[in-house]
Amino acid sequence: MKRSVKQVANDQSIETLKGIGEKTAKLFEKVGIRTVDDLLHYYPKGYDTYGKPQAIGELSEGETGTVAGFLKTGATGVHINGLSIVQVTISDMTGKLRLVWYHMPYLKNTLRADSHFIFRGRVTRKKNGLTMEQPQMFQPEAYEGLLSSLRPVYAQTKGLGNKTITSAVEQALAIRTLERDYLPASLRIANELAEYNFAIEHIHFPADKEDLTFARKRLVYDEFFFFLLAVRRLKDKRQDVQSLFSVKKQDECRRLLNELPYKLTDAQMRTLEEVLKDLRSGSVMNRLIQGDVGSGKTIIAVLALLAVCENGYQGALMVPTEVLARQHFESVTELFEKHGVDKNVVLITGSMTAKEKRIAYGKIASHEADMIIGTHALIQEKVVYDNLALVITDEQHRFGVAQREMFGNKGQMPHVLVMSATPIPRTLAIILYGDLDISVIDELPANRLPIKNCVVDKSYRPRAYRFIENEVKNGRQAYVICPMVEESEMIEAENVLDYTKILREHLPGIRVEYLHGKMKGKEKNQIMEKFAAGEIQVLVSTTVIEVGVNVPNATVMMIENAERFGLAQLHQLRGRVGRGDRQSYCIMVNASGNKEKNRRLDVLNKSNDGFYIASEDLKLRGPGDIFGIRQSGDLEFRLADIYTDAVTLKKVSEDVNRLLDRDEDLEEEENQELKKRLDRFMEEKYEKLNL
Repeated sequence: MKRSVKQVANDQSIETLKGIGEKTAKLFEKVGIRTVDDLLHYYPKGYDTYGKPQAIGELSEGETGTVAGFLKTGATGVHINGLSIVQVTISDMTGKLRLVWYHMPYLKNTLRADSHFIFRGRVTRKKNGLTMEQPQMFQPEAYEGLLSSLRPVYAQTKGLGNKTITSAVEQALAIRTLERDYLPASLRIANELAEYNFAIEHIHFPADKEDLTFARKRLVYDEFFFFLLAVRRLKDKRQDVQSLFSVKKQDECRRLLNELPYKLTDAQMRTLEEVLKDLRSGSVMNRLIQGDVGSGKTIIAVLALLAVCENGYQGALMVPTEVLARQHFESVTELFEKHGVDKNVVLITGSMTAKEKRIAYGKIASHEADMIIGTHALIQEKVVYDNLALVITDEQHRFGVAQREMFGNKGQMPHVLVMSATPIPRTLAIILYGDLDISVIDELPANRLPIKNCVVDKSYRPRAYRFIENEVKNGRQAYVICPMVEESEMIEAENVLDYTKILREHLPGIRVEYLHGKMKGKEKNQIMEKFAAGEIQVLVSTTVIEVGVNVPNATVMMIENAERFGLAQLHQLRGRVGRGDRQSYCIMVNASGNKEKNRRLDVLNKSNDGFYIASEDLKLRGPGDIFGIRQSGDLEFRLADIYTDAVTLKKVSEDVNRLLDRDEDLEEEENQELKKRLDRFMEEKYEKLNL
């Protein structure tokens, strides 16, 4: 790639790129891109491959295909209801294919008799046979140059297509400032890693699959490397630190435990005892509770917080969404009132009015509040605690390492308890949560009915809609998950906006609403609260609902394009139902019709055990997955996947330990660039919190 003489600093606005004015910059900002550096790290979601032309009979319906066409006759053009249509038919020994273009009348002059082109596009079946609509056209020699190449496919938003993003990335690569490689040379050589600047360029525009694998390997290594360095930094800071908060009295906690209207499972009791023992020990607790969806982690958190409060300290529970924070606040308040527990619980969320926040801050600072429940607003600078002894974060990978450290800094080294329903195999959990001890809740409460699962193809949709309709008539609610927010020109998958319209047509008289991550926070909260209150019967959503809302009345989870998600993420989504005492169902639609994808989904069909599913996921995923859409949102990685890249994760863990345990640590001169980059990494994590 030719490099422009005039280079720009990578922290400059993307408006420094040609063709990107204020309007386009705002569209880029929607997907989190403000600077040249942001753009360089906006990795493709997948890659478009240019294969050899196929025989017409080999084309697969619903997929992108390529054919060579010799035109015996020229194209015809017609106008129907103001729509300009150009069409031509080509054939070979195996069949016929109709090619159609809309609003491109000038093509009639190009598509003449006896001309020869390569056509590439999505194949559909119409009444008059196989059809390719709006195909790309190439001269045979031009297409030859594209053979086997990979073209990036980026996540898009309305008004910002793949072509615009690709063009901007090409420019950014041409004028960027090259960075010094910060990884020690010994690590690069030992792990056969690409140079950093090479990796950034070739993750966007790889020459072939081998080139992509080489670039991706380096960037995945980096993501794991900085994450684990940050985890070790936390561990070293906290190791064997004596606690100022000894939680000796646990009588009220035990009393509430005995008065609960249900009996804790053996796994819950074992975990609770481990937590209470840590709180009594005199050392600062740093513990992770790993428990499958619905295994009953929240009651352990409430009992631990109560133990802290009865010793005269404060405790805080931080959850990922406002709706969940409100739900926890209401259920804990009700539980305490019912059982005569004299402790004050306060709620803190970002959408509270300035006056409400001021009152809550006052109660916290004066210790009128014993227990504080909220979102990341709990770690804003204005919140001042009085003897904060225990911090609990739910679904902590939604907060990350820096948030955990920031929350810890709110008190004088409080006890830390982290809860996660992400079913990570224990070997990987020990690495990822290296600063924490691990407790596992590996059984579900006896009153939970196992979810009934089915994997189906697209033809099952009408039956699924009737099933949802019947469940709603019986007073229940349903989720429908789509992988995309809106239609994309490159990725064929169901999207939330169009699907909502379809469901409203199929389910008259039923309130169907949508939810996605691009909506404003206030708007999202309103929709989730209305769904939780039963005002919305069917919620069409992206994976934004993977965590963060508890609706026991929801009994159906329908997942469109289930083949596009990782098994662990599908299990998380399925965990949104089956939370009450009614039978719940999960319908997974494999829209690809691919039998190999069905084999993966069959693991979920046969089991509701998250840890079994995670271990099977690890076995089933292979390096091939990296060429498709990034499937899971685990932890805080843009590119790395803890399942697909498990071998790399283990190797990075060894390298980080070796680097920090030797005398040649981060203070060594050759590692100063690395130390600077780690400091920057931690700062960026803090910045995301708006602190």
